[in-house]
Amino acid sequence: MRLAVVSSDGENVDLHLGRGKSVYVYDWEDELDFVEKRDIEIAEDSKHQGGKVIKACEDCDVLIAVQYGFKSKIKAENAEIKLVMDEGPIDEVLQRYIDHVNFMKN
Repeated sequence: MRLAVVSSDGENVDLHLGRGKSVYVYDWEDELDFVEKRDIEIAEDSKHQGGKVIKACEDCDVLIAVQYGFKSKIKAENAEIKLVMDEGPIDEVLQRYIDHVNFMKN
């Protein structure tokens, strides 16, 4: 499973999806592996830019941000990406998501 988190500093999930200038991508099978950082051109003065972040994450299964808007939710559903709201240190956010997935499997 490929997971992406929206982060300003590579340490924390701390941005709204539409403000996501950088996304950190991880693969998770048996363990979590960092894949890469993706930079996204976001205009500071524009709204509704979540579509740019979603497009940059088309190969991801899950995209985690502090918040996202209704239009982004629809775009993500169309791209078959699950949007998740969470915030905090990336390692803790990813572990919470993994724990949730494992709990739901059982």
